[in-house]
Amino acid sequence: MAALRTGTLAPDFTLPTIEGEPFSLKEALLGGPVVVAFFKVSCPVCQFAFPYLERIYQSYGKRNLTMVGISQNESRDTAAFLQQYGLSFPVLLDDPGRYPVSNAYGLTNVPSIFWITQDGEIEIASVGWVSKEIAEIGRKAAEATGESAKPVFRPGEEVPDFRPG
Repeated sequence: MAALRTGTLAPDFTLPTIEGEPFSLKEALLGGPVVVAFFKVSCPVCQFAFPYLERIYQSYGKRNLTMVGISQNESRDTAAFLQQYGLSFPVLLDDPGRYPVSNAYGLTNVPSIFWITQDGEIEIASVGWVSKEIAEIGRKAAEATGESAKPVFRPGEEVPDFRPG
C-alpha cells in the first residue's frame, strides 16, 4: 500500500529532468492529469512494468496528459535504463541518497505509480505490479485525451495479475 492513498492531495514538487530542465508538477497539472511513476533501475518489477507504461505514453501521452518517471538513481544509470527498456517519456531525477520527492510521497516500494487528477488529487496509487491498475491507467489516459481505448496488454502476453515491488 502506498503511504499516500487515493483521495489525498499530491505533494507539489519540482525536479530536474534527465536533461537538466526543471519539471514542475503544478505547471504540468495545468495541461491535464499527470501520471508519476517512481522507480529504481535495479528493480525487476520496474523493469517489467515500465515498458507497459511506455505503451500508454505512446498511445496517449502527447496531449492533455503528462507522464513522467522519477528515478531514484544517478543520471548515467537512469539513461542506460531508458535505453535498455526503450522508454521515451520524460524522466526526472530524485536526488539519490536524499530522495525528497519519494519521501514526500511516502514510498516504501517501487514501482509506485500515481494518477494525479488536474486538481491535484491522487486518484490511483499503485505499488508493485497490479495489472488491473495499469489497465485502469490506460483507460483513464484514453478518457483524458479523448482517444479510443487501446489494450495495454497484447494477445498472447503472459501478464501476471500481481507482482510485489
